Amino acid sequence: MYCKVLGVTRQAFYDYLKRKDRPWKYQYIADDMEEILLEDLCNDTYGRLRMYEALKLRHDEDPDFYIPSESTIYKIMQKLEISHRPRRNPNGITVADKKAQKSDDHVKRNFYSEEPLAKCVTDISELKASDGKLYVSAIFDCFDVAVLGLALDTNMKASLVEKTLDNAYMSFPGLRGAIVHSDRGKQYTSDLYRKAINKYGITQSMNSAGGRCHDNARCESMWARMKDELFYSRNLKSTQFTVEELKVIIWRYFISYWNNRRICTSNNGLPPMVKRKRYYDSLAMAA
Repeated sequence: MYCKVLGVTRQAFYDYLKRKDRPWKYQYIADDMEEILLEDLCNDTYGRLRMYEALKLRHDEDPDFYIPSESTIYKIMQKLEISHRPRRNPNGITVADKKAQKSDDHVKRNFYSEEPLAKCVTDISELKASDGKLYVSAIFDCFDVAVLGLALDTNMKASLVEKTLDNAYMSFPGLRGAIVHSDRGKQYTSDLYRKAINKYGITQSMNSAGGRCHDNARCESMWARMKDELFYSRNLKSTQFTVEELKVIIWRYFISYWNNRRICTSNNGLPPMVKRKRYYDSLAMAA
């Protein structure tokens, strides 16, 4: 009677009784996913591709650990209700100085680099706090999207981008001779910034005349990811925090989490500093 009411065959019903108490064949993957999400606060923003790469990195030295396909990972995440879709809305805030001397565009929307400290991009982003505004300036390496230099202040004067360059060179002296690309904002055409550029022997690059946000798309996407992972995906607003609280949050996100632990699909699933270490290790082995 029950089979007739439910519209199933007797055989299907008995097959169900045989398998209903069996453990889920992907339970070990689900348990691993839960551990990955608990490792870092921002890991709960992982989509299927980054989760797939995180599993591969986690079990890189364990050939017996079976990782199913990316599509299966997505189905498991849907079952666990941990799938994530980013929301991005990048907006530029720097204003071009039309009268200032400009530099050539040495990047031309090609953000790929075969080695570290050869080609970098830089930009400023704005966050509104409960007690003012915070401006974040960063230099990203095109090789592995590592944050080389970071500076935060309540204004976006030229001293902010100069400090970013100082911090980057202090941490990575090999930056000398690199290309650093930016938009045509007043901060990047200022005498203060250009003196710092010359002091560190860096080649300045700027968006072409009449350029668009795509000319510095790498930076725009980085800001979008940061805001999505820290605020939008958590239904939070930056205005819920003070300037000082935002400084701590942003610094930890980029210098601690992003550089060392965040899975980056552009790095074939490796965190920036892991990819960098493997690059230098390969050079040492070749030598």
